[in-house]
Amino acid sequence: MTGSLWLSLVLSLAIFAQFQVNAASNLVCFYDSEGFQRQGLAQFSMTDMELALQFCTHLIYGYAGVNADNFEMQSINKRLDLEQRHLAQVSSLKERYPHIKFLLSVGGDADLNDGNQYIKLLESGQQGHKRFIESARDIVRRYNFDGLDLALQLPRNKPRKVHGDVGSAWKSFKKFFTGDFIVDTESETHKGQLTSLIKDLKAALNQNDLLLSLTVLPNVNSSWYYDAPSIAPSLDIINLGTFDFLTPQRNPEEADFSAPMYETVGQNRLGHYNVNFQLEHWLLQRVPANKLHIGIATYGKSWKLSKDSGDSGMPVVTATQGPAPAGPQSKKEGSLNWAEICQLMPNPSNINARGPGAPVKRVIDPTKRYGSYAFRAADENGDHGLWISYEDPDSAASKAKYAKDRNLGGVALFDLTQDDFRGQCTNDRFPMLRAIKYRLL
Repeated sequence: MTGSLWLSLVLSLAIFAQFQVNAASNLVCFYDSEGFQRQGLAQFSMTDMELALQFCTHLIYGYAGVNADNFEMQSINKRLDLEQRHLAQVSSLKERYPHIKFLLSVGGDADLNDGNQYIKLLESGQQGHKRFIESARDIVRRYNFDGLDLALQLPRNKPRKVHGDVGSAWKSFKKFFTGDFIVDTESETHKGQLTSLIKDLKAALNQNDLLLSLTVLPNVNSSWYYDAPSIAPSLDIINLGTFDFLTPQRNPEEADFSAPMYETVGQNRLGHYNVNFQLEHWLLQRVPANKLHIGIATYGKSWKLSKDSGDSGMPVVTATQGPAPAGPQSKKEGSLNWAEICQLMPNPSNINARGPGAPVKRVIDPTKRYGSYAFRAADENGDHGLWISYEDPDSAASKAKYAKDRNLGGVALFDLTQDDFRGQCTNDRFPMLRAIKYRLL
C-alpha cells in the first residue's frame, strides 16, 4: 500500500472516530429516589422509570451518604433503599436495559446527617479513605450497579449580591481577593486529599470493572477542590452542575437568570455565573471534552415579588422577598418542577383566574444565550407576586446542541422526577428528556 493510501486510510479512520464521538453523545439521567415517595401527581413510579430509560445512556440513583463517625458509605433512607428494596428494584432493570449503565451517587445535597462529613472524610487520611472506598465498592457490587458517582457536598461559594453600582461591584471585587469570600482556608490541602481519594477509589473499582463518575454540585468552586488534570484520567464521566447559579435561598433580595448559557451583560453581573464559563474552566485544564457533561435542571427557581419589584419583570429584579411559595406537586419553597411551571402559563383553565392561580407572563429569550423567565407582578396589596427562571424543552434542546457542537460527552439531566413525566401540559411525557435526546442524535 502506498504512503498516500495509508494517509487516506488514517484520515478516514480519524473522521469516523470523530463521528462516532458525536453520534454517541451521552444522556446521563439523574434519579432522585425521593420522587418515588412523593404523593399524588408528583409520585414517580417504576413504570415512569422504564419509559424514561428508553432515552438514557446512564442512570444515576441518588442518593447514598457518608457516616461521619467511620467514613463508610451508607444509605440515608434505609426504609426505602433497603427495607423496600428500592436499590435492588432499580438496579434489576439492568437485565431489560443492558445498554444502560447504572451508577449509585453519594452526596448530592441529600445527605443531611452531618453538615461537614465530606470534609472530614477528606481529612481522615489513608485509613478513613480505605473504609469509604471498601464500603462504597461493597455496596455497588452488592446491588449490582455499574459504578459510583461522587456528588460530594463540599463548601459552596458565599452568595454575593450581583446588582448594584460600580462602587458596590468594586467592593465585592476587593472582598473576594482579600479573603472575605473564602469559605475554606484549607482548600489546597483538601484538593490534594480529594485527588488521592479519587485515584485510590478508581484503582479499587477497576478491579471489578466498575465506573467512577464525578458530579460537581452548583456553586462549588472547582478551582478550590478539583485538580482537574490529575483526576481526569481516573474519571469516566464528569457532570457539571451548571445551574442554580442564583437561587432565592442564596439571593433572596433579587432575582436573575439561574442558569444562563453565556455571561449576562450589564448591571455588574458576575462573569462566572454561566454554563460556558464553567465548561471552559475544565477544558482549559486539558480535561478531555468527551468526559464532560453539562447539567440541565428540569425545575425552575422562583422568587416572591413585592410591590417594589415593579411590573416589568426584566431581570435583574430587585426588592424580591426570598423564595416563592412551594408548588402543589414538588412542595419545595423557591422551586417549581416543569409541569408546575408549564401549567402557570396562560391556558383556558387559568385565563380568568386571580390571586395565586393567576397566569404568569412568559418571556422567551430568542437568542438562547440567557434563558426564559416568567412573572406575575404583585397585586395592589403586594401579594401573589412571582418570578421564575426556568428551562423548557426548547432551551434544554439548545443546550444539548451546544454540548454536541462542543464535542462533549453529552448532557446530565437533573432530574427525571422533576420533568413533566405524566404529560400534564401537552400529553407528551418527559418533554425535556425527549427534547435533549433528539438534539443529541
